[in-house]
Formats: sequence, C-alpha cells, structure tokens
Amino acid sequence: MVTESMKMRKKSRGEEVRLGLHTGIAGGIDRSIREAAAKGCRTWQIFSRNPRGWAARPLGDDEIARFREARDEAGLDPCVIHACYLINLAASDEVRAKSIAAFRDELERGLAIGADFLVVHPGSARGASVDEAIENCARAIGEAAAGLEEALWRSGFHILIENTAGQGGQIGRSFSEVRDILELSRDLPTGMCLDTAHSFAAGYDWRDAGAAATAFSELDRLVGFERVRVIHFNDSKSAFESRVDRHWHIGHGEIGADGLARVINHPKLCHLPFILETPQDDPGADPRNLQAARDLIDQ
Repeated sequence: MVTESMKMRKKSRGEEVRLGLHTGIAGGIDRSIREAAAKGCRTWQIFSRNPRGWAARPLGDDEIARFREARDEAGLDPCVIHACYLINLAASDEVRAKSIAAFRDELERGLAIGADFLVVHPGSARGASVDEAIENCARAIGEAAAGLEEALWRSGFHILIENTAGQGGQIGRSFSEVRDILELSRDLPTGMCLDTAHSFAAGYDWRDAGAAATAFSELDRLVGFERVRVIHFNDSKSAFESRVDRHWHIGHGEIGADGLARVINHPKLCHLPFILETPQDDPGADPRNLQAARDLIDQ
C-alpha cells in the first residue's frame, strides 16, 4: 500500500533529481536558459553553434554576458554543450583537420560561457581499425585542446565521450572503447556521457534485471561510475542490438519504463544530470517526457 509519506518521499526525490532538456539557441544562446526554466528543468543542454555546419557565428561579449546573467538568475546547473554533429575526431582523412578546428572552437566557446561539460561523439573509423580510430580520436582531442589545458582544469570544464549505437562504423559502441579513449586522454579533464538509447541499441539490455546488473558492473569496472558525469536519458525506437540510433519518448520505446527506471534510480547514477533528447514532435512532448521521467523515480 502506498502511504502519504511514501508519496511525499517520492515527490521530494523527483524534485531533487536534476532533469533537463536540450533547448534551442535561436535568437541567442541565453534563450535556451529561459526555455529550460519555463519547462521546469533543473539542468539543460545546448548546441553552442550550428550543429550541422562547419561555419560558426562568433559569440559576442554582450551575448556571453546575457547568457551568464540569465543562468545566474535561473539557477540551472550544470550547463551541458553537445558538440557539432559533423565533428569526426576518429577520422584520418580530410575531415580530420576540420573536426579538430571545430572541436577547438567548441572548447573555446564552452570556456567563454562558463559551461561545465562538452559532450562529443567519438566518431567513425571510416575503414580504419577500431584501435586506429580510438588513437586518432584521442590525438585529435589533444590537438584541439593544445594550450587550453590549464584553463580547462582550472574551470572544471570536462570533455565527455558519449557512447554510441555503433551505427556507420562509429567507435564508442562498447564501454571498453570509451574507456580506451579516456585512458589516452588522461592529461585533460575528461569523462563519459552515458546514453541509454545508444547503449541499448549497442547491446546493453536495461529491460532485464540480470542483464542490467551485468551492464552496470561492466560500466563500473571499465569506465568507473565516478567518470560518468552526464546521462542522456532516452527511450529507443530501435530494437535491442540493432546498432541504429533512434531516440523515442520516455516509456514508449523498446527499453520501456522498467528498464529506464533501473538507470535513473541506480544509487551510483541518480545524483547525475539527466538530459532528455526525446522527439519534439508536438508542443506538449517535452513536458510529457519530463513528467514521465519523474514518474520513474523510486519506481
């Protein structure tokens, strides 16, 4: 029987968990904060630039000041940046130089606005071996961050490697591949962003209690819970082990409510920021998904 005290405890936990959304920057990056606050977020994620183009509009001093002021007023924490989709840090062809330059720009923007985390997909091997691609990725990160090391450590601005579904030759499909990238980047403040939909499509089954326990154990053994800094909290439209990256509404995908509840309630993860990247296919989608995530807490 659910008592009033149990309901109050669950409500309190729901208010404590740092849930957030990816919000837009059209009209200025400070707009993202107002949207996140209006939707009831405690944290949020943005693109700091055009996510689908190499060219980036510079951030002016006034825009940076407005962003910092709006964040102070809203009290949202932490600020997560998602890197441009075109960046392929694992590349060894002509895309490599463009990717390093764009990633350098992402780092400089993050430092300028006082962001906490920069999430990046490690990239595609493009015909190279996985080991070669991992080495390429780590070297590219180091080259992009050259000269910024002290500023990154001092500010606490972390580079987070996001696990992938493995689609299109992407590296980072397994926790061991993420671990290897992090181990080669120890001179920089780095960590992991765990994406629930990507991991499910890659072969980590959150639906089954035993399989989920094995996945958590592997995550801790290979990466370490202390290095997981952000959760991308998404259901999956794609089937288990499909290696296809398709996010879906919380509790309505292939992972389902029970599987996602195992992640958001895990004692080593529940204190982290949970960012929803669920479809925005109608005006009510974000509030519904946030509430669906809250409903999983202490389930």
